[in-house]
Amino acid sequence: MNNMELKGSSKQGLTGATLGFFIGFAAVALYGSTVTLFKQSFVGINPILLALLVSAPSLSGSLLRIPFAAWVDTTGGRKPFLALLILSIIGMFGLYIVMAFFKENLSQYYWVLFSLALLSGCGIATFSVGVSQTSYWFPQSKQGYAAGIYGGVGNLAPGIFMVIIPNIALPLWGLSGSYLAWLIFLIIGTIIYYFIGQNAWYFQLIEKGIKKEEAKKIASKDYGQELFPNNKISESLGMSAKSWKTWALVGIYFATFGGFMALTSWFPTYWTSLFKLSIKTAGLLTALYSIIASVTRIYAGKIADKKGGETTATLGLVIMLAGAVCMTFSSSIEFAIVGILLLAIGMGSTNAAVFKIVPKAVPQAIGGASGWIGGIGALGGFVIPPLMASFIDKSGKNSTGYSTGFVVFIVLNIIALIILALINKIQKENVTHK
Repeated sequence: MNNMELKGSSKQGLTGATLGFFIGFAAVALYGSTVTLFKQSFVGINPILLALLVSAPSLSGSLLRIPFAAWVDTTGGRKPFLALLILSIIGMFGLYIVMAFFKENLSQYYWVLFSLALLSGCGIATFSVGVSQTSYWFPQSKQGYAAGIYGGVGNLAPGIFMVIIPNIALPLWGLSGSYLAWLIFLIIGTIIYYFIGQNAWYFQLIEKGIKKEEAKKIASKDYGQELFPNNKISESLGMSAKSWKTWALVGIYFATFGGFMALTSWFPTYWTSLFKLSIKTAGLLTALYSIIASVTRIYAGKIADKKGGETTATLGLVIMLAGAVCMTFSSSIEFAIVGILLLAIGMGSTNAAVFKIVPKAVPQAIGGASGWIGGIGALGGFVIPPLMASFIDKSGKNSTGYSTGFVVFIVLNIIALIILALINKIQKENVTHK
């Protein structure tokens, strides 16, 4: 093994993946933080069309998680990560050009902005790439810890950008300058990831020409790697798709992580339209929600390691349901703030718990399962805002619709609790029969 020195450690693997995800996931805040400017440019726009534009990055950022996560099972995470970040850079470059040279006629470029948002949103898809890459670095006993830190720190990005863009970037540099700064941030972050991001030992051995079975033996015996991938993308996706547990977790994740993405993009509209707050204040409140959810996810991962993913998820969903009820019937800004804090804690806890469950539920195809769960689950970030906007009349003046729209989360939450109860029941029955 002297001539086969492998790079990195579990700490470096986690650091690189978390950095890559943080860089890409910032795109969740792409249009939400500047939504007031869009409303001024698109005078009289249907609230549903505005919601679609704001959530557009979540569409590509969700669907691309499926094939790119499965790709990890064949090559490790570096190539998928870099491909997605480069696509995101291309999208941000296009946005800068539009904002710099066509800002005065922005109303003519709705579909251009939508398309560029899809490209920029590719960075959001890095989540399932990184969660798979991270899983291979850590033993089963530390999956909750690793997933909690990875998801929690990465999830901080939208909240931080919700503070920086309206409160610092826009006043200093204007809209085009803000997107230019974001583009530079993306490029620098991608370069850093290129140098520090590492695949787990098994994939490094494969790259050195070692046969797969031998690579597994070396990675397991000499480096302590416990989890290994299936061999083909189609097999990984197919094998995980055949497991009912994969689709059960998709349903839960649609409500919680999809909900998190949806609200991060939707809250600026909510605060400015319902309570007539400034975009700066709306950005701060949205950041509060996003950051609390992210920090909760970090600590919930550790709790999930001790108490189990199913128990942690149940508690998180109950807290989230209480928050959804608060938001639906909120009559004051104080009551609404209590609601967003409960939603943040509940969503953050459940999101961490889901990926504690994945390696145990579908150990033979972690990448494929992470792709389905992360991809279709995160699609909620695109689907939920238009559903909420449907409660607002076409003039956008029916302010009560902004509160009533949160009934969507009450329904999703109840469905998620029923799914989780079924998972627990079936698992207990399997243990009893054994």
